[in-house]
Amino acid sequence: MRYDARRHRLPVCDVSGILLIDKPAGWTSFDVVNFVRSRFNVPKVGHCGTLDPAATGLLVLMLGAFTRKSEFFSGDDKTYEGTMELGRVTDSGDLEGTVVREGDCSMVSEAQLREVFGKFTGEQWQTPPMVSAVKVGGKKLYELARKGVEIEREPRRIVISRLELLKFATPYCDFAVDCSKGTYIRTLCADIGEALGCGGVLARLRRTRSGRFSIADALQLDAIKGLDQSAFKDLVISRLMKFAGNGVG
Repeated sequence: MRYDARRHRLPVCDVSGILLIDKPAGWTSFDVVNFVRSRFNVPKVGHCGTLDPAATGLLVLMLGAFTRKSEFFSGDDKTYEGTMELGRVTDSGDLEGTVVREGDCSMVSEAQLREVFGKFTGEQWQTPPMVSAVKVGGKKLYELARKGVEIEREPRRIVISRLELLKFATPYCDFAVDCSKGTYIRTLCADIGEALGCGGVLARLRRTRSGRFSIADALQLDAIKGLDQSAFKDLVISRLMKFAGNGVG
């Protein structure tokens, strides 16, 4: 059923502020937005940076009047921790896609992996994947991909300020990355895999930072599910006061 604030069993919740959520796997970013909006009857809810359904971690929600600030916060740099699986290539760049090729990664060494990581640090151009929300000619790429259509995409300028190898045990490598807005970690893994000659896919992804906001301050969905409207409003206001010290307001 389509959300309608006027027909909700609760009165309209006119709270404005920022709510940090630790998005669980299996939820889309819109699922989280829709849950908060419909659960507490908050007419205006937006987010600052989409996370893929399989990804977890920090989702910055803007409520009420703060939705007008979404564009400002969406441009913040992000930090992710993830796992890449070598020796596999999919049409989406992650494990959700169809395997299109497999390769031998047994000869890849940690030294070689670190060397390739270094080549993907700094300012560069990245081509968005077909399975993405990027719009071309008014159509979202993933909508075309579902129909089996692939079109040429314009590369985008991105900056990867840190790409750190945390652990390597063939075929998996754990990594951390600090990057600019619009960076696709799925594409980064695919490009690293191509550079190594064996292919690679993103197996796990977790966002831990978005600009001034940290996953340490994020709430689990279960923590707010049981709140009544008044308690939820107090929570948003108290959180906003906490973030005000970071220049939010």
